[in-house]
Amino acid sequence: MRPSNRLNINYQEAAKKFSPIPGGIIDIHSHIQGAIAAKLYASAADHYGVNLTYSMTPVHELETVRQNLGERIRFIAIPTFGTADPIAAFGRDFIRDLAVFKSYGARIAKIWNAPRIYDHSGEPFSSNPFRIDSPLRIDAMKAAVDHGMIFMAHIADPDTWFATKYRDSKKYGTKLEQYELFESILGWFNTPWIAAHIGGYPEDLNFLSGLLTRNSNLYLDCSATKWIVRELSKHEPKQVREFFARWRGRLLFGSDIVARESHVSEAHNASEMDAKASNADEAYELYASRYWALRTLLESAYHDESPIADPDLHMVDNEKHTPLDAPALRGFSLDNETLLDLYRNAAVSLLP
Repeated sequence: MRPSNRLNINYQEAAKKFSPIPGGIIDIHSHIQGAIAAKLYASAADHYGVNLTYSMTPVHELETVRQNLGERIRFIAIPTFGTADPIAAFGRDFIRDLAVFKSYGARIAKIWNAPRIYDHSGEPFSSNPFRIDSPLRIDAMKAAVDHGMIFMAHIADPDTWFATKYRDSKKYGTKLEQYELFESILGWFNTPWIAAHIGGYPEDLNFLSGLLTRNSNLYLDCSATKWIVRELSKHEPKQVREFFARWRGRLLFGSDIVARESHVSEAHNASEMDAKASNADEAYELYASRYWALRTLLESAYHDESPIADPDLHMVDNEKHTPLDAPALRGFSLDNETLLDLYRNAAVSLLP
């Protein structure tokens, strides 16, 4: 049983069952790296009708990805993660790199504020220098605005993580406190914000409607496939359809696919992301599975297990679930007008 294909789906053949989307799908949220991985990603994207992708590609990989994907790729400016000096990475170095990203056409800057960012400091949540309202982060936002960029933000993580990884609220804050900070800065800059992963709160659609009502410059993308599938499938179909219809034009399609060269090599390190694939066939399945799951969720009446293993189930209840178990995937059969706005029109309007 492969984690990206528990149900042994032929993803290339399965893609033929989906109707073409006029103009093609725009994926507003991905992470594409490497030459071989980029080409495998492009193959999966072609099969599922995605013809334009916005990618959070590391600054040193921009030229490689551009050479391999050409005009089908757009870049989102990101900090360099995993450095020995995170203060510089999210501040001075990010501000420096914004000019490089702009030279590659980037029009969005990623303001990454997942609660695990607070691991970079021993300070409590209340005074942590990585808070999204801190001088460090605000200086980076000002620089991005000077480059004419809008913002994409990662604000919160799944409820399952707050029940396990983030139980220390003094260090990480509560989930609601993430949004108190976020809303406090939404009006500081005259620019749109895209809140990733359905705003980080697919568990509560009423809460998200409140955010969108109060903040007219806020948009949401539907990236983070496993999380979105698990939580949206718990809602009643009528509620989900009404949410997507109500917020047409403010909801964007995204996958959160991570494509990297380690996926086509058995000699990768032991990180969770690298271990998701070890050859070209597995890498293709990894990327295609996300598009199959999202299009099935949004377009069909499917109601069965997801083909993608979801380790969060095991993390929350390791007696009931194994790491290869998966939640239900419940299709919502959104109407064609809503789908076209989600898949393409909203992104074209926001980033003409």
